[in-house]
Amino acid sequence: MTHATPETVFTYGSPQLKFGTGASAEIGYDLASLGARRALVVTDPGISATGLPQRVAEQMKAYDVTAVVFDGVHVEPTDESMRAAVEFARENGPFDAIVAVGGGSSIDTAKAVNLLTTNDGDLMDYLNAPVGRGLAPANPLLPLVAVPTTTGTGAESTTVCVLDVLSLKVKTGISHARLRPTLAVVDPDLMMTQPAGVTAASGMDILCHALESYTARPYTSYDRKEPGQRVPYCGANPISDMWSEKGLSLLAGSFRQAVANGDDTIARGDMAFAATFAGLGFGNAGVHIPHANAYPIAGRVRDFHLADYPGEEAMVPHGMAVSLTAPEAFRYTFDAAPERHLRAARLLAPGFDESTEEPRDLLPRVLTDLMRDIGIPAGIGEVGYTTGDIPDLVEGALKQQRLLATAPKQPTAEDLAGIFERSVTLW
Repeated sequence: MTHATPETVFTYGSPQLKFGTGASAEIGYDLASLGARRALVVTDPGISATGLPQRVAEQMKAYDVTAVVFDGVHVEPTDESMRAAVEFARENGPFDAIVAVGGGSSIDTAKAVNLLTTNDGDLMDYLNAPVGRGLAPANPLLPLVAVPTTTGTGAESTTVCVLDVLSLKVKTGISHARLRPTLAVVDPDLMMTQPAGVTAASGMDILCHALESYTARPYTSYDRKEPGQRVPYCGANPISDMWSEKGLSLLAGSFRQAVANGDDTIARGDMAFAATFAGLGFGNAGVHIPHANAYPIAGRVRDFHLADYPGEEAMVPHGMAVSLTAPEAFRYTFDAAPERHLRAARLLAPGFDESTEEPRDLLPRVLTDLMRDIGIPAGIGEVGYTTGDIPDLVEGALKQQRLLATAPKQPTAEDLAGIFERSVTLW
């Protein structure tokens, strides 16, 4: 038997980045420099109520850029909510640029709008297989400026758009290099009003982005690809490692403080940096088991709702869903790269007394200590799941093959069931 040639090439992509207090006031200039004259601003009702999207739209006038605001984004988007946004854009277009103002929900909705107003077809044509057809866009997309108002998703850096497919009760996504925003405008001032629960949940998304990309299978472990086969998620590599390590170090000093004291401008700024850095890391290396598990946890929720999130419908916020199986997922993957799991734990909790912990238990312990301190539920049991739900959760996770392929160990259905079972109660 001949062995395939191992991969020797990795790719790295990122948006242009403008970072700092006041950066959001310059979007009109940035759009004009991109040649835009008519822009669609995509946001959600909660952010719209603050007046921020309208202020961004108003500032564009000084640069002869006209804006239309769509404020109907659904927090934790669905296929239905994204189709409604696309329909609005088609009816009120044409546009020559799109500006997303909000959290990952707004940025991901803007990516879908951009895709489906420049390319033929429906969402299902582009959703990752096996849920959708996994087609690649044939045409270039419009310039997209992403302006995050939460510290978490890293959506301003990535090629991924995530949504719930309501009829299938599954969360999945679209991934293609053309979805990556043209420019990320990260202004820490916009994040000062994040409630503690949102800061905690979205912060766990940052943390898992950094941890999963750092522990992803290395790019050299894949078979050699032809140029046309290359995808944005190429496995752990030296550049994504650098961003992930820096993100973990920033979280170590700022995460608990940002949740406990939202007025701490230094902690908020460090969280904004961490979100950006982790996004630049995982947007190229990829994420794996905790994110694959999170999709069915969020997609099959029955009655859980976090008070700090808008509306009353049942919802497990994405970052929280990712975190709930992370300790046990990293306990499972430890064997594949012990030194990386240990280094990640030490970056996240410098000075932690390791003398009482088995090496395999160190990262899970550091994670559960943090989760307890910032008010994350103590496992999937606290968001409404029982052991009887595990077969359905495993089925949903197994549909996320794009993510599971990035794991340093390839989990079986039995492996995933064990991770879910041990995650019913984490402490």
